[in-house]
Amino acid sequence: METRQPGTPHIVTSTFGDTITVLDPRTCEVVSRVPVATPVACDDAVARARTAFPAWAATAPAERAAAVAAAAADVRAAADELAELNEHETGKVYDDALGGVQAGAATLQQYAELGPLHRGASLQGAWSATDLMVPQPRGVVAVLTPWNDPVAVAAGLLGAALVTGNTVVHKPSERCPRTGRRFAEILAAHLPEGVLQIVDGEGSVGARLAAADDVEIVAHVGSSAAGRAIARACAERGAKALLENGGNDALIVDGDVDPRWAAEQAALGAFANAGQICVSVERIYVVDAVAVPFVSALVEQAGMWAGRIGPLVDERHREQVHAQVSDAVTRGARVLAGGRPQPGASTFYPPTVLTDCTPEMAVMREETFGPIAPVRVVPDFATALAEAADDRYGLAATVLTGDMAHAQQAWRRLPVGTVKINDVFGGAPGGAAEPRRASGSGFGFGPELLDEMTATKVVHWSPPESPS
Repeated sequence: METRQPGTPHIVTSTFGDTITVLDPRTCEVVSRVPVATPVACDDAVARARTAFPAWAATAPAERAAAVAAAAADVRAAADELAELNEHETGKVYDDALGGVQAGAATLQQYAELGPLHRGASLQGAWSATDLMVPQPRGVVAVLTPWNDPVAVAAGLLGAALVTGNTVVHKPSERCPRTGRRFAEILAAHLPEGVLQIVDGEGSVGARLAAADDVEIVAHVGSSAAGRAIARACAERGAKALLENGGNDALIVDGDVDPRWAAEQAALGAFANAGQICVSVERIYVVDAVAVPFVSALVEQAGMWAGRIGPLVDERHREQVHAQVSDAVTRGARVLAGGRPQPGASTFYPPTVLTDCTPEMAVMREETFGPIAPVRVVPDFATALAEAADDRYGLAATVLTGDMAHAQQAWRRLPVGTVKINDVFGGAPGGAAEPRRASGSGFGFGPELLDEMTATKVVHWSPPESPS
């Protein structure tokens, strides 16, 4: 296959227009070339979705749900194909990619079951009068999804939008356009013409969708910078922005826990999928009483994880990750494991443990989104809690403690949408989460996502006055 130099831009301009070129992160071979949607194509996609909306909104909820359920079955049947596409476009380990596809199929099935049960409320006024609160679809939803788990994330947003009667224009990430498009095509095959439109492109395409007058909701999972731009565009025209953006999730290790178990939890949170998970552990605060054995065990875990993870998504991202590591070292951090890009064509970055980290370092202040475990030793739990809470993001946090009073303090004081006690990736199936602050706004999954995709209309119902 043709190869390109690491760091080659994703968007290549030719005499035929702009093209997305995706390289396999393991080999730097070209694996995808996809034309970027023109402004006219974007506008046409929105127009087709808007035209299809009235009929789809009037379709019985059970019929809409049956279409999504049938698509879920086809996604399961195409799981190997989708996982292989994802593996080659993003470097995701095949088993992890397959798990993401299976999770996406389960999510579609879940929304197929929840959709017909979505209901409003009523309020009795006078004896002969009733107020009805009825959820109605909003219209066209623009869904902009990320590359780190493209099927699972898209399944939630697309599934919830469709079962509630909205039509959708979907833009998959430019880093995995074939994976995203193939998944959406499987879903669209079960829907009437125009209900699900697919466009390819990078930020400019997403920005055009966010600014389109006929788009009622923009659902975006991705960077905080893009999320802020989308929020501004939606605010200017009165549309709704549903955002899950960057995070800087803290892990607190209390002084009463088994340090080896805590290190296993920390390594899972920081290194799984090469740290490229929205709720990855980004910074670690460990109480001094267990710091030495914890750090020693974490270094050992880093060595064990080196053979379990794939490369980072591309060279551009690896450079960003290494820049944060270099900033930390310049400011006094010590590298106990990893810390250097692997030579060769692959964009692999080793699991890295940093100690002597301080609050001003980029690895403690910003989302790194790589297999980096920066450790800060603190004197006590109160200090750990205070420093973990001092952050502009608000996605999630994890607390490892055997002290239930500490656990109560933590979930109450940490200004994030999700607090996990003693389980770094814990959560019930179908659970919801609502990010805060720079991490976004609105529920991104769970039954509550059905509420986000609808508008509540209040109908006051009274009989006419009888003739005297």
